[in-house]
Amino acid sequence: MMSKTLILTGWGYRDYAFAAALALRHFKEADILGMSKRRLPEFLESVEGYTDIAILGVGLSGNPERLAEALKSLKKKKVKVSWISALDFPAWMENDIKANLNAHIAGGDVFEATAIAYEQDTSDLLELLDDKTAIGKKYEQFLDAAMYFYRNYQDEQAYSRVIRHIAAGHTDSAWTDAERGMIEHFKRYGGREFAGKSAAIADLQDKINRIAQHERARVLIYGETGTGKETAATLLHNKSSRKDEPLIAFNCASVTPNLLESRFLGHEKGAFTGATEARAGVFEAADGGTLFLDEIGELPLEVQGTLLRVLEGGRFYRLGNNKTETEVDVRVIAATNRDLPAMVRDGKFREDLYHRLNIIQLRLPPLREHREDIPDIVRAFRKRTKMPGQLTPAQLEALMDYDYPGNVRELFNLLERAEVMGISDYRHLIREHKEINAGLSPTSATPAPDNLEEATRIHIKRVCEKYNGNITKAAEALGTSRNTVRKYLE
Repeated sequence: MMSKTLILTGWGYRDYAFAAALALRHFKEADILGMSKRRLPEFLESVEGYTDIAILGVGLSGNPERLAEALKSLKKKKVKVSWISALDFPAWMENDIKANLNAHIAGGDVFEATAIAYEQDTSDLLELLDDKTAIGKKYEQFLDAAMYFYRNYQDEQAYSRVIRHIAAGHTDSAWTDAERGMIEHFKRYGGREFAGKSAAIADLQDKINRIAQHERARVLIYGETGTGKETAATLLHNKSSRKDEPLIAFNCASVTPNLLESRFLGHEKGAFTGATEARAGVFEAADGGTLFLDEIGELPLEVQGTLLRVLEGGRFYRLGNNKTETEVDVRVIAATNRDLPAMVRDGKFREDLYHRLNIIQLRLPPLREHREDIPDIVRAFRKRTKMPGQLTPAQLEALMDYDYPGNVRELFNLLERAEVMGISDYRHLIREHKEINAGLSPTSATPAPDNLEEATRIHIKRVCEKYNGNITKAAEALGTSRNTVRKYLE
């Protein structure tokens, strides 16, 4: 049964969750939701069935006209809306918003402000709130796991469940098996998500959510080095019905060609020199779950046929065993930063295997196409790696001015270097980084040719690589015809 009271609290900081726990103690019974300031006006327009709504630490921003109308409408319905914050009303705030709010502004943070507003004793929660105590560290991870489950699995109630434990002053012995499982899942996969709110990341998340539901559809992930291909594969697995089964990642460039067939199919003892015991291959290890084949473009031609046969029938024999056939149910996700269509044309990749893998294509955007996400990516990485403090606006601006040919992985490299070396001047950090890595740039290593025809050919090839071999998109970007692009590629 729905409560008559609704507590809306912010995301991302422990103070918000603990403030909501104090409010729950005051009201005794309440529904609890995490809320962002951007969602607040539209949410208040549609909310029904409550007599009290407490907003804790959520900024009164978003569309001011919609916010004012929503609050006015709720007041007419005799709904009491309270706003509790450590920050005063913003300067732009109109009186028609203030007039329809029961506001309480006090304290150094929203936790203290809520304690004052609802006259709540906080002494028994201080150990839980302190991230230096054993139980405080556990609650920090519990909250992080709950927010991860909201972002990735749309589980809005996970956050509420943590807050209810806090309100009751529970130690971790009171957590359920399901909640412990959520934390373990977060500990394993919490570093595997895409941070950011740009249109590019929102579109990527939407595609992952839709593709994941089709748990048999093979996916070919295209992306430059460092864009997060394994992260995408992990999310596709975790959001599918196979999530409780194995996810096996295998880098096709990590094993010498003569051992690749054994790694795929497994082998019996004595199958070849050095096979001192029987061993299952990656297909058997992933049975029921997902096999992620990274760098699929590096797979030698002679092994491509083996992979094709397994994909077509789901059956194979271990090396050294031609009597007992193994049957597996595996979803295959492959990834590459290579131009596979060009490799097919050059005879370096089998066309039939390409079509078997390329049922669904997922392109990961390079970081330069969504620079606006850099502050969110930086905050998430620094929090995950427990780097102290926050970056200044000038430091973030410096990070956003760089192109990152190595993408997110290169950004992480810069952040770690700055932390280890104690560098605060990020402009200097990036200048030094460019000098160190100048030899990696194809333009610095190979000067552009004087011949216009050859320079045009090189440029068109690079644009095609940017669009993963899609000639139509490359032609549109270049402002020329598909035939012209083909001519220069040939």
